[in-house]
Amino acid sequence: MPESSTEVTAAGIARLAGVGRAAVSNWRRRHADFPRPVGGTDTSPSFSLPEIERWLRDQGKLAEVPLRERVWQQLSGHPAGTVTALIHAGCALLLVRDRPTAWLEITAVSDTRMARVLPVALDEVLTARFGPERVVHTPSDADLLPSVPLQRAVAELAAEAGARKAFEFLFVRQLDANPRQYTLTPPNLAELMTALAERNGPAGRRTGKRPARAVLDPAAGTGALLRAVDGSATLYAQEADPDLAALTALRLALHSENAAGADGGALVVRSGDTLRTDAFPQLTVDAVLCHPPFNERNWGHDELAYDPRWEYGFPARTESELAWVQHALAHLREGGTAVLLMPPAAASRRSGRRIRADLLRRGALRAVLALPAGAAPPYGIPLHLWVLRKPGAGHPAAPELLLVDTADPTDPNAGPAASGGRDRIDWTAVRNTALDAWQAFADEDGKDRTDRVDRPGTSRAVPVIELLDDDVDLAPARHLPPPAGGGAAELARVRDRLDDTLKLTARLTPPPAAPAESSRRTLTTVGELARAGALQLRTGSGGGTAPVLTEHDVLAGTAPSGTPFSGAPTAGAPPQDEEPLLLEEGDVIVPVLGGGSVTRVVDEATAGAALGRNLQLLRPDPAALDPWFLAGFLRGTANNRQASSYASTAARLDARRLQLPRLPLAEQREYGAQFRALAAFEDALRTAGRLGGQLVQGMYDGLTDGTVAPK
Repeated sequence: MPESSTEVTAAGIARLAGVGRAAVSNWRRRHADFPRPVGGTDTSPSFSLPEIERWLRDQGKLAEVPLRERVWQQLSGHPAGTVTALIHAGCALLLVRDRPTAWLEITAVSDTRMARVLPVALDEVLTARFGPERVVHTPSDADLLPSVPLQRAVAELAAEAGARKAFEFLFVRQLDANPRQYTLTPPNLAELMTALAERNGPAGRRTGKRPARAVLDPAAGTGALLRAVDGSATLYAQEADPDLAALTALRLALHSENAAGADGGALVVRSGDTLRTDAFPQLTVDAVLCHPPFNERNWGHDELAYDPRWEYGFPARTESELAWVQHALAHLREGGTAVLLMPPAAASRRSGRRIRADLLRRGALRAVLALPAGAAPPYGIPLHLWVLRKPGAGHPAAPELLLVDTADPTDPNAGPAASGGRDRIDWTAVRNTALDAWQAFADEDGKDRTDRVDRPGTSRAVPVIELLDDDVDLAPARHLPPPAGGGAAELARVRDRLDDTLKLTARLTPPPAAPAESSRRTLTTVGELARAGALQLRTGSGGGTAPVLTEHDVLAGTAPSGTPFSGAPTAGAPPQDEEPLLLEEGDVIVPVLGGGSVTRVVDEATAGAALGRNLQLLRPDPAALDPWFLAGFLRGTANNRQASSYASTAARLDARRLQLPRLPLAEQREYGAQFRALAAFEDALRTAGRLGGQLVQGMYDGLTDGTVAPK
C-alpha cells in the first residue's frame, strides 16, 4: 500500500498536533493552504497523512510524527477495516516475538514476496501458540498483501517498545475509538476480582494468595480479567464475537510467555455464544472470572429450559445474570471459586429470589461485595461482586454470608447518587477493604469469624437464616449496621476543627481591592511561550508505579488519589506503553475538560506523582516565568472563555490559547505572591465546606439513630 493511501481524520490530526478538534476546524477555515480532503464524507472528511505532516511542520506545529501515531493511522486506514488490520498486526507481532530470526528473513524480500511466504510462518507460530483448533485463523497471501507495510511498521514499533506494548497501544486505541462496541473491565477491578479468587482459605492466609492452576472466563470480552491472572495458570476463554475472540487471543498470547501445547496448553480461546453453545462442556477449573453482559433478555431462556447447568433453579427471562452464575458454578471443581461482576438489581429482584435462596442454603454463594459507583460501566451505579464456591463433601455449606460495602462511608461521592467518576475511586482502600474482609471470612480454621469480619458500615458475616425471608435481598447496604461515627464526642471534634478552619479563613480573607492605574498590557499566549522555550506543555497519561494526580484531585484540591495500573489497561485507562509524566515542584496543572477556571501549582508534597488523564501540565522555566503568576492568570474567566471550545456537550480547554501579560520576573513574583495567598484562602474555604458538610450529616445521623440528644 503506497504511503499516499494512508488517510487521517480531523480527530487524528488533533491527536498528532496535541490540540482539540476545534483547533483543526479553525485551521481549515483560516489557512488557505490547509490540505484538501481526499476521502470520507462532508461531515467527517479524511486527509492525506503525508500532506498533513508537511503542513504541520511548515506551520511549526509538529516536529515529527511519532512512530506509533503513524502506525495507528496505517491501521485505521486499512482497506479491510481496523479490526482485520489489528489481527494481522497481532499475528506479525507474535511472529516477531516468538521467532525473531524467521521474521528478519521474511522481511528481507519485497512486499509481494513477503505476502506469499508469510502465511506459512504465521501458521506455524499460531498453531504452536493456540493449537490446531483456534480462533486466530491464518490469513492468506491475498489478505496479507495490503497489510505488509503495516506489519513492517508494527515490527519497527515493537523494536522500540516490545511486541506486547506495541499491540497494547493499538488495541487500547481501538477500544477508545469504539467505546460502545465493547464490554470494558477496568484493570484495577480485574486485579481485585483475581485476588478474591486466589485468596481462599488457609493456604491463601499463609502465602498471601493461592494461584489458580486453571482459570476460565466464559465472557472474555477484551481479556482484561485473564490478563490479571498469575502467569503460571492455564487460561480458558470464550467470546461470542469471533473478531474480538481473535484479538483477545492475540492479546493474551503476547502477554503470556508460556507456549501452547497440542491442545492449546496454557491458553485456549474459543468463539461462540457461551450459554447456548458452551465451548468447554466437560471442563472444570479452579477459578472462574466473569464480567457477564447485563440485563439480556435474549440469553437462551426458551432453548435451555432443561439444561443440566440450572442446578439451583431455572432462571427467569429477566435473570440472565443468574444463568451466568450457574454456568460458572457448573465449571468449578469442588472447592473452586468464582467471582462475577453483577448489577445491584440481581441481589434483590423478586424474580430471582428462589435461586438466591438455594445458592445460600447449599453454601454456593459466599460473599456479596458492593463497589463504589464508577468502578465499571455503567459508571453511575455501584455494582456488586459475587464470590461463589463449588459445594462438595469436603466443603460443607457455610452458615453465613459475607456482606461488604467497599465505599468509604465518609465520602460524599460514594453513595448510590454519586456521579460515578472513575478517577474518584481510591482503589487501594477498596482493595484492602474487600480482601481483608474476604480473607478473614474465608479463613476456615475453626475460630469465631464474627470478631474478625464484623465492622459497622463496612462488613458483616450474616447468618443465612436471617436472609431466607420472602425477599432474599442480598444487597449489603440493607444488612450492614450504620458506621460507627463516634457519636457526640466525634461531632464535637469535627466542630472544633471547623471552628479553627473558619478562624483561619477569616485571617486569610483578602483585603479590600484597590483599582489598578492601567489595565493595558502586552499579551502573549501559552503556545507562543512554549515555542519560545519559556515553558513545556505536556498531557497526562497516568501509568507507572507512582500515585496518580487525577482530574478530581485538581478540582477538589486533594492529594494524588489515583492508583497506578499494574495490569494491562482497558479503554479509558492510561496506555501501558507510555512512560508516566512525573510532576515536579512548580509545575502548573490545568484540566482539559469542563471549561472551568481551575489550576494547581505542584508543591513539594505532590511532586513525584504521575500526571493523570484529562490534565495538561505547564512546566515553566523558573528563569523566565513565575509558576504562581502563570497559574493565576490562567484562571481568569475571560481568558478561559476565549480558550474553550465545545465538542458535543463537553467544553474543552486548549491551553495553548490561554493568555498572560509580558512582565519582568520581579513583577511576575508580585502577582504570584497575591495569587498564592488567594489559593491558600480558597483551600481554607474548601476545608471549611467539607467539615461543615460532615458536621451537618453527622448531626442528622446522630439525631435519627439516637446517638445524639435533641438539645
